[in-house]
Amino acid sequence: MTRRTVLAGSIATVALTATGLGVSAPAAAEIQTATAAPVREQTLLSGDPIAHLLRRATFGATPESLAEARKLGVAGWLDRQFAPAKIDDAVCDRVLARLPLAGADGATVRAKLPKHSYDAFSQLGRAAIARAAWSNRQLFESAVAFWANHLHVAAPSSGVWDTRADYDVQVIRKHAFGRFADMLKASARHPAMLTYLDQRSSTKAHPNENYARELMELHTVGVRHTEKDVLAAARLLTGMTVGNSGGYVYDASRHATGAVDILGFRHANAAADGEAAAMAFLDHLARQRATAVRIAHKLSVRFVADEPPAALVERLADVYLKNDTAIVPVLRALFTSPEFAASTGRKTRTPFEDLVATVRVLGLKPDATGTKSLDALYNALVDAGNAPFRWSAPNGFPDVAAVWASPTAFLLRCNLHLNLAAGWYPKQLTRPADLLKSLVPVLPATYGALVDALAVRLIGAKLPATHTAAVLSVADKLPTSPLTAKDKSLAGAAPYLIALVLDSPSFALR
Repeated sequence: MTRRTVLAGSIATVALTATGLGVSAPAAAEIQTATAAPVREQTLLSGDPIAHLLRRATFGATPESLAEARKLGVAGWLDRQFAPAKIDDAVCDRVLARLPLAGADGATVRAKLPKHSYDAFSQLGRAAIARAAWSNRQLFESAVAFWANHLHVAAPSSGVWDTRADYDVQVIRKHAFGRFADMLKASARHPAMLTYLDQRSSTKAHPNENYARELMELHTVGVRHTEKDVLAAARLLTGMTVGNSGGYVYDASRHATGAVDILGFRHANAAADGEAAAMAFLDHLARQRATAVRIAHKLSVRFVADEPPAALVERLADVYLKNDTAIVPVLRALFTSPEFAASTGRKTRTPFEDLVATVRVLGLKPDATGTKSLDALYNALVDAGNAPFRWSAPNGFPDVAAVWASPTAFLLRCNLHLNLAAGWYPKQLTRPADLLKSLVPVLPATYGALVDALAVRLIGAKLPATHTAAVLSVADKLPTSPLTAKDKSLAGAAPYLIALVLDSPSFALR
């Protein structure tokens, strides 16, 4: 097989790219264009509903999670995941104990760190990776990631060095399976959000419009407001600020009084009930049809397709309103919908999801001690532009394939696959004694059968014959090449074969 022949197939190009044999930028871009908006017919993903559910509702299926889900069935698995407190999470908890500031309140962070230290940010980002990789509460962690992106407070960002970790605990994690109205109000009264969107500096003499605008435009109804609405909302929200102790306070002396009429919300807004008026406004926004549709659409983009079916969005909005903004009924309706079942191959993993799925599918476990592997994984995600919470704008990370499709991003994924498969970086992760044997316990008789077994284990289906041949060309083998335990080249070739299967466009799909 010549290099030109190898370049003819997308997997072949992946093979050459990952091993540094040289692929032109146009060729790499061509692959990315082909995989940026994948459809079911272009992929090797099976129609197995359990595998599909776990690809979407978790950060990557493992043999153990697949076995559990097949035993419980879709409904049973959802029931179990919707009760995360009942799921043992000892392995993840031990890792999180090494990151005490990831869940610390503002007072604790201020007591332990110098002002404006990044250490709490660092621990929070590493905790997000650990939870995605090793928590058994996978659906909860997926929901947490969604809501953290929706009610986004960047980390690191100016002024929230001491409160951002507490925001994660008291706003996002506390309400991720609760009611959106409650989460929205908790966010509005948290010093991290008040600081991030400048609400803490808003006064009756100089109302700041930032939080009022993003509250409507990003968090709730979308772009339906006028400038008059923004000004009125900014006035109504004055008084909600951060006190000298660093926590939330309502300061009536900063509140601008006077009747307001904002997107159908009318209130006298007297001095005596300024905070109550603000909370009533937030409840009003949370229960608007426009908010229900916006949230239903974003959930559908996250879990179904970059361009979700309009009928599904409308039905989920109905569920949201019927259940008084409760989140779990909406998620249950989404994951049991025919549109979800038919969406195989229509979501692409972000760099964060690709990295974590690789860790999970390879069976890589936490460091025996310390957090050096999490440091390395976090830094790799910084390079990929997708480290947890590290998006500076208040709209949160984009969740569509085209944003993450580029030759550079593709090369970064290939390099990470090989580093993790070979154990080169990060070295501190706990690995199976024999990675290849853990993935393929019974050695097949030929190299072609070995790649088939790896593909079934890592992706869920065999690669096309031409792709298998292209992968094996890197090891200078043919699909028919015999394979025995005494083959001296197998140990050296194994990491490359594993990585090249992970480089398949199908593994990039959720």
